[in-house]
Amino acid sequence: MIYIGLTGWGDHDSLYPPKTSNQKKLTLYSSHFPIVELDASFYAIQPERNNEKWVKETPESFHFIIKAYQGMTGHQRGEIPFQSKDEMFDAFKLSLTPYKKAKKLAMVLFQFPPWFDCRKENVNYLRWCKEKMGDIPCALEFRHRSWFMPQVYDRTLAFMEEQNWIHSICDEPQVGEGSIPTVLHATNSDKTLIRFHGRNKEGWVRPSSGQNWREVRYLYLYREQELQDWKQNLQLLQKQSEQLYLLFNNNSGGDAARNGKQMMELLNLEYKGLAPRQLDLFS
Repeated sequence: MIYIGLTGWGDHDSLYPPKTSNQKKLTLYSSHFPIVELDASFYAIQPERNNEKWVKETPESFHFIIKAYQGMTGHQRGEIPFQSKDEMFDAFKLSLTPYKKAKKLAMVLFQFPPWFDCRKENVNYLRWCKEKMGDIPCALEFRHRSWFMPQVYDRTLAFMEEQNWIHSICDEPQVGEGSIPTVLHATNSDKTLIRFHGRNKEGWVRPSSGQNWREVRYLYLYREQELQDWKQNLQLLQKQSEQLYLLFNNNSGGDAARNGKQMMELLNLEYKGLAPRQLDLFS
């Protein structure tokens, strides 16, 4: 099975009527796509009221890919706002309770920063993270090319398989050690994640001051042929993993929703159990 969605639900204006309030966007989003990546969890471990609200606003078959808190992946600058890493992980796992109860948790995504390179201490930290997360399905995405250099390529994938990490495969510009190749290898027979970051080579490297780096970096519209090329990749991955989760992260120009819909058409996908499209017609 292939599931297609976007990263976040707030930045996709083409999906919503004009002047749609933020409070209504998730429900409307879930009338278009069956999955979403929750980004708010990266910036702060979300309170129970938020998680319960988002679970209630989505249909029964909807699933969340929840991004690990930045203190867990080393993005956090300075001290973490917890007494210990154990306490931080425990708080994050507790925040997943509403999703687990509703059976709406697809996986937790550990996306590590570009300075998290392939070294023994980082391998040991990955092992510790997986142990702390227990039986919660976890995806692993690298941002440093050293993990896939020829001398460690096979060992990286073997380690992920041994630890039962879900591989987060990336489609992104190839611009040096701060980007990783598209490695078409599933490390979990149940689930594989594919994230489309766009191919904006000029914007991938942090631009000069005065420019919003994130807006520039993910400014890219995939051409139809580029998506067509991915059909063959997906066929290969389907032989390795039962469920494929595709997330479009090229949000900057409003292109993610367009490309997500395009991919659904190319793959002839129609999802049952989405939220009603005309939910607010008579309200």
